[in-house]
Order: sequence, then structure tokens, then C-alpha cells
Amino acid sequence: MQIIHLRNKTIDYNRWDTCIAQAHNHLTYAFSWYLDIVSPEWEALVSEDYEYIMPLPVKSRYGIPYLVQPVLTQQLGIFSKKTINEKIVEEFIKQIPYFSYELNLNEANFYVKALIFPNFILSLLHPYDLLRKAFSKNTKRNLDKALKSKLTVESDLSVETFLSFYFSVEKNFLSPKEPVLEKLIHKGIDEKALTLYGVYDEKQELIAGLCVLNTGNRITYLLPVSNPHGKEASAMFLLIDTIIRNEAGKDKLLDFEGSRIEGVARLYKGFGAKYHPYYILKKFRPSFLIGRSSR
Repeated sequence: MQIIHLRNKTIDYNRWDTCIAQAHNHLTYAFSWYLDIVSPEWEALVSEDYEYIMPLPVKSRYGIPYLVQPVLTQQLGIFSKKTINEKIVEEFIKQIPYFSYELNLNEANFYVKALIFPNFILSLLHPYDLLRKAFSKNTKRNLDKALKSKLTVESDLSVETFLSFYFSVEKNFLSPKEPVLEKLIHKGIDEKALTLYGVYDEKQELIAGLCVLNTGNRITYLLPVSNPHGKEASAMFLLIDTIIRNEAGKDKLLDFEGSRIEGVARLYKGFGAKYHPYYILKKFRPSFLIGRSSR
């Protein structure tokens, strides 16, 4: 297989996005519009006819180019509608043209030398009643609590309302990333690939919100936020349950963007989500080039 390194301006965006849309391991993060926002200088490795493609999120510091997983982008790696075996993964890794990188490969990119990180995914193929039977006792208790609190869920929050609420709660969100998040949400809505949910209490005050990606057959739990009242009222449980109820019976996946924090992972598993690991590669990460991953 011939693998070619392409600079950003030489990437054929139409062929790229067609490959992502048709890929069996489709992820919204890998569309060109998403990459343009989270990694404006991104490059790519591609095989003949764009059958296999791999985004390279390039940054530079002190004039030194390196790869680092972008913010709000849990997984990237190699995408294709064809089978991706470990030999293909290894071939692409050998062609990475930079000596320093930290990359999150997607769940279809198993590589024996990579670190394993947890993700949790729920298939929504079954009817809601059957899906609910897999909920844990704690999840059901929290849902009952939310319903008794007379909470309501809306799916058409404005960008301004969501961002104002998010930044008022998540005060430690790094300010340089705020414009990235704002651009991403606006563009995602334009692309009809993103929905903003809100949970209101009986006084019609916003107490929780959620930004989800929705392309292909995957709904991605991208950015949840709850204020103290929302946490106390179990608002996020109701919000997740609403999505499951609305999408139940469809050939879709609810991707929770898994966490290594046990309490967060327990929340996802409590809805019946199953463990789907992804893989992280690191090579020569000197302190002056260290970047942070998306989660």
C-alpha cells in the first residue's frame, strides 16, 4: 500500500469527507469542518484513492512541528470503509513524518504497542422498554428523583444560552479554548451535526446542559454541564434518558466518550453502555512540547 503525506492545502476535502461518511468506524471528529476548527493546520496520510485516511493534527512550538490530540476530539486515527488490521495501522504509524506525537487512535485501530483507554457505547437498536431493563438500580433511582423534581428537557437551546451557562459553571475551562468551542458549536449547528440540550427546573431556570454530536449512526455525548442544583436533582440522568427514549429502536450508537474516572464511568455503565477501548500512541514527548488531550 502506498501512503502519501499531504499538507493541508493539498487535501481533497470532498474525497476526505466522503471517506469519513462511509467509514465503518465513522467519527464526527474526523470531518474536515471539525478538524479545521480544532486543528487548523492539520495534515493527512492517505492511501490510493483515499481508501484509508489518517488526519495528522499538527502544531508547532519554537519552530518545531509535532502532533498532539486536539481539544474536544477524543479519537482520530485511521478511517476506512474497508477492514483496518494491525498491519495497516503499523504501516500508517511508520509513515508519520514527525518525531514527536501523542495521538488517540479510534477503537478500530488496535495496535499492540499503544496504551488502552476506556470508552463506553450504548447500542440503541432495541425498543426503549428493553433498553431500560439494562439500567442499573442507581440509574433508575436517579431518574425517579429527576421526574419527581418536575424537570423538563429542551433540545433547542441557543448557542449563547448554552455557552453562557457552560462558562458560568465550568470556570476552569481554559480561556484560549473558548473561541474554539464557540466556533465548533456554531459550525456544528450549520452542518446539522450538533444539538444543544437543556434541563430546566420547575421555576424554568436552566440547571444542566449537553452538547451532542449526531452524524451517521453515532450520537456523541460531547460536552455535559450541570450546576449544583442540576447535580442534586439528577438532571443529567433525565437528559440522557430522554435521548435514549427518543432514539430507541434506531440503528444508532450513543457514544459516551468514556472516562477513567470511576464515578463518571459508573454513570455511563449505569445506562447499559458497554466497554469499547481506544488506543493512545506517544513518542518522544519532551516537556516543552507537551500538549493535552481532549478529555
